[in-house]
Amino acid sequence: MNQVTPVTRESASAAVRAEDRPALLPPVDVLEDAEGITLLADLPGVSKEQLHLRVEGDQLGIEAELNLPSIEGLQPLHAEVTRQVYRRTFTLSKELDADRVSAEMNQGVLRVRIPKAAHAQPRRVEVRVA
Repeated sequence: MNQVTPVTRESASAAVRAEDRPALLPPVDVLEDAEGITLLADLPGVSKEQLHLRVEGDQLGIEAELNLPSIEGLQPLHAEVTRQVYRRTFTLSKELDADRVSAEMNQGVLRVRIPKAAHAQPRRVEVRVA
């Protein structure tokens, strides 16, 4: 089931963030092809409604609330995941078109596609015979 996630573009002063809270650093794969880059972020336990993507200047931010179910009446003896927020920030190069970022969520994996700007796209140069 693919879920399309909106990506918002905000100014630095417009966003109210909780960046002072400790957060989990989700593992991310970065793949590049001729048309752009794709980020694949592992965000298990996150729904589309709990996911927030934003572009501020040259920064792409991923923040998500982790929904950890608890069993009533039981206390954990050992807990390896105690933080309930994922957060990761990437600096976008000038070769990428931050206005055309798209994202989708599928089974706990966020796929973010950032196309290259027109001036950074490969193009074929025709050679003429003189």
